[in-house]
Amino acid sequence: MQTVSATIHLAFAFDVGYEIDLDGARALLSAEDGTLPRRKRTPESIRYRPAPLRLAVDPAGITLPRGLESVASPRAELSLFDFGALSLMVHVPVCGTLEEISSAVSELADPTEITEAARAIVAPWIRRLVPAIIGYEWSALSEEYIVVQLGEVGPNWLHEHASWVAGLLRLEPGALSPEEVAEATRLSISYAPNDLVVLDWAAALVADRDCADTLQVIEFANVQLLEFRHIDDRLDDRLEAAYRLIRRDRPRGKLRLPWRTHEEAVRNVRELEIEATSLFERADNALKLIGDQYLSRVYALVSTRFHLGEWQQSIRRKLDTVGDVYDLLVQQAGGTRMEVLEIIVVVLIALEIVLAVVRH
Repeated sequence: MQTVSATIHLAFAFDVGYEIDLDGARALLSAEDGTLPRRKRTPESIRYRPAPLRLAVDPAGITLPRGLESVASPRAELSLFDFGALSLMVHVPVCGTLEEISSAVSELADPTEITEAARAIVAPWIRRLVPAIIGYEWSALSEEYIVVQLGEVGPNWLHEHASWVAGLLRLEPGALSPEEVAEATRLSISYAPNDLVVLDWAAALVADRDCADTLQVIEFANVQLLEFRHIDDRLDDRLEAAYRLIRRDRPRGKLRLPWRTHEEAVRNVRELEIEATSLFERADNALKLIGDQYLSRVYALVSTRFHLGEWQQSIRRKLDTVGDVYDLLVQQAGGTRMEVLEIIVVVLIALEIVLAVVRH
């Protein structure tokens, strides 16, 4: 079988807090602005806002499954986004047959071990970065994605190798049904007759010698997916706490003034709404890719595979619910104050009557 050269790109996304002060991080880590790589086809309107920081790190600890021959030393870059996310991208040049590449990649279907290795790589950098992180909290959530890069291919290459590509993208070493092959290879795009991008949920295939911009778009979508999951989980947790306050559930053995309880609840819900909206907008707008440009279409395809649109809709629905909860808590707080005032008025009237009877 023919041996081919390939590069396996491993993307790991982590959330470490509410916001990263990029200016402070630049001084702490000696990082540089990571602008989007540009080709002639990339318009100036497509860029990061603001640009993340990038720095080279040592990928020691990241090892691929056996069966592939490494042809050069792996390299890695750590990217810091202002909305509190990190992305570790590891690039491993390898050499092997298509079957060997597919078999090795399929062993990454359970990413637990390699993700823990990635956490170990970024941990020292995060410790140095803590002073520049606002609301530091390293989430247990993570997102992993695999991109296999080959050299240039022929116009009919995907059709001829559809079964192999499907198995690679689904991380499945065995044969797949024709329906599954068609679904796995459904979302593909080519700019020239000899390049190709095929995107699926767990992995992607890129056949192109110069694909730095494409890789960054895929990496950013992976970070967005993590942030949307993180925001969605926080909204779920905080809304459940707000629902308990609406039902007026109070811890046993603790006495709280009712209006104080509502003031705290209203403040918490309002802070949640502002925090979640800010995170969502920054994560959604950091790299705006709209239109018919090639990178925009790549992003649209990977967004479809990651179901980013559904995550956005879920977050927007929950933000609307947060607004409704806020209005209800304000109404309850107002109603509670009115009840307390009415009780005070009744007590004062009764006291006045008692005093009048005593005088006479």
